[in-house]
Amino acid sequence: MFSQKVAQQSLRRLAVQQPYAVQFAKMRASPVALALGKGVQTRPVTSSPNTDDPTQILAKQRLNRPVAPHLTIYKPQIGWIGSSLHRISGVALSGTLYLWATAYLASPAIGWHLESASMVAAMGALPVAAKILLKATMALPFTYHCMNGVRHLIWDTGRALTNPAIIKSGWTVVGLSVTSALALAFL
Repeated sequence: MFSQKVAQQSLRRLAVQQPYAVQFAKMRASPVALALGKGVQTRPVTSSPNTDDPTQILAKQRLNRPVAPHLTIYKPQIGWIGSSLHRISGVALSGTLYLWATAYLASPAIGWHLESASMVAAMGALPVAAKILLKATMALPFTYHCMNGVRHLIWDTGRALTNPAIIKSGWTVVGLSVTSALALAFL
């Protein structure tokens, strides 16, 4: 079986290098002679060995590529800042929710008291300024994410996608979210 594979590979190599010699080799050459490459024309290697460090080849090629513009060259605009803050506020809200829910579920095993009565007592013991600051800090990402989510839903319908409308709706969302966050903080 092995000798048959060797003979087939030799015949294929010979067919590529000398197509007309295959028929002649089939009639006269033995499989061993073909396997050893006797009577097969060869050519010397013409490439030179690469002496560069293989890990640095790609780094050198990247230096010749054009560089895309970075955010640092663009003038900040309400459109991309608002969209970035929408994502950041969503991550902050969901991360806070997951941390709070995990702490609430683990609190009986750890010995923490996170039930409603103890949370109301802890909040009631804070000074008024600290209560307002804490509530505003928690309300601002929530109100901004909700208002900007409505803005994104309007964009999904294909409306208000012109530059003046994006700028106007962006500042409207900022104003409404700050106003509603402060209103929630002073309740």
